[in-house]
Amino acid sequence: MRDPASFRDPSGYVYSENGEIFRRINPVYLPVYRKMIGSGLYKALVKRGMLLPHQEKPGEIPESEGLVIRPQRIPLISYPYEWSFGMLKDAALLTLQIHLAALDFGMILKDASAYNVQFIGCRPIFIDTLSFESYEDGAHWNAYGQFCRHFLAPLMLMRHSDIRLNQLLRVYPDGIPLDLADKLLHGRGGFASLVHIRLHAKAIRKHERDHDKAVSGNQLSPLPRKHHIRLIRHLQAAIEKLDYQSAGSDWGAYHSHTSYSVAAASGKINAVKQLLQMAGGRSIWDFGANDGYYTRLALNPGTELAAAFDSDPDAVENNYRHGKKYGENILPLILDLNNPSGGIGFASRERKSLSERGKPDCIMMLAVIHHLAISGNVPLDKIASWLAELSPCVIVEFVPKEDPRAQCLLKCRRDIFPDYTRAGFEQAFTKFFQLEKRVELPDSFRIIYLFRCK
Repeated sequence: MRDPASFRDPSGYVYSENGEIFRRINPVYLPVYRKMIGSGLYKALVKRGMLLPHQEKPGEIPESEGLVIRPQRIPLISYPYEWSFGMLKDAALLTLQIHLAALDFGMILKDASAYNVQFIGCRPIFIDTLSFESYEDGAHWNAYGQFCRHFLAPLMLMRHSDIRLNQLLRVYPDGIPLDLADKLLHGRGGFASLVHIRLHAKAIRKHERDHDKAVSGNQLSPLPRKHHIRLIRHLQAAIEKLDYQSAGSDWGAYHSHTSYSVAAASGKINAVKQLLQMAGGRSIWDFGANDGYYTRLALNPGTELAAAFDSDPDAVENNYRHGKKYGENILPLILDLNNPSGGIGFASRERKSLSERGKPDCIMMLAVIHHLAISGNVPLDKIASWLAELSPCVIVEFVPKEDPRAQCLLKCRRDIFPDYTRAGFEQAFTKFFQLEKRVELPDSFRIIYLFRCK
């Protein structure tokens, strides 16, 4: 089945068959592909861990119709609006590094979409084998504008305006318009912002006004190779200088200042370890993961994927930095459970919703239920039904009204939640799940459950 997101590039497309992912290379692109392989560029990038490796599958289709390759599988596809600042920054730098490396082999990147990058754990990797084209001396980088929209503009906005503005990428799947970014930056961002965003945006507007007289890209003055490299180096330097500014939230290092007593904290760790072992499976999604402390309890040699979702940018950034430092197989992502990533793009199918991208063996949801039910007004049976659609097994921590955290949520609002009780919670979840294990935490009102789908 052809991937609904793979239709814009005439060079080829992605499709799936019997649960495996393949990429078809059309005859029009085969000479360029052969050059990339023959020049040594593919081997060099794969050796450096920058490009997703693949295997050729000769005989899958007639040679006159192209070639089929089978790329290495990505455990979970993620999108730029789900990445932390550090993730988007590393993806941007990887794109520029690959472009510079390609120049050494007589090639360049023909596009610079952030969607060409994925993460395996905390390591970014370029996945679009068909993004390369031959370089001719004097050629401009046609993907320059796309790079600025997909990478530089959101990074500048996250750094100089508000860390949450990466969510504009959900509204603008082809990158944040540069004139909009310029208005939101209000002159901040220094020389790089001036050149690559403000003046770039003005040049685009002028081109649009003068479209009848505008010249095509092939009529532009040649850009010598040294100036081409200088442009890329300048973008690199500008992005490397951008540092993360904490939003100062309460959740960035949640585990280090929770309200658990020593006994309750120790009991929770032991309970989570026990229930994870009982749950089994190779993939886990942790909703409300904060800094990923409990997600890491699921890491073992058999773990294919441990995805840690949280709505707080500080928490996700700290989780990513920790995972990157220690080379952990953990994927931190930004996700608001009250508004999870949906399908966007053409026909709402280019970028899939979270539920369309995979089904984990187990979902863990610790100290989240009270936020969804009390703060978000989501009925318990709605939560249980949604989880049952996503995974056959869930580990859920119930935080009753007597708990200090739940009391904080109820301070500023009327209690309209008569069913938010232990009995109400168990009744809601056992509509869809079989209760396998219940652990009451010592010195706490909280209870952690292991459920399996009926």
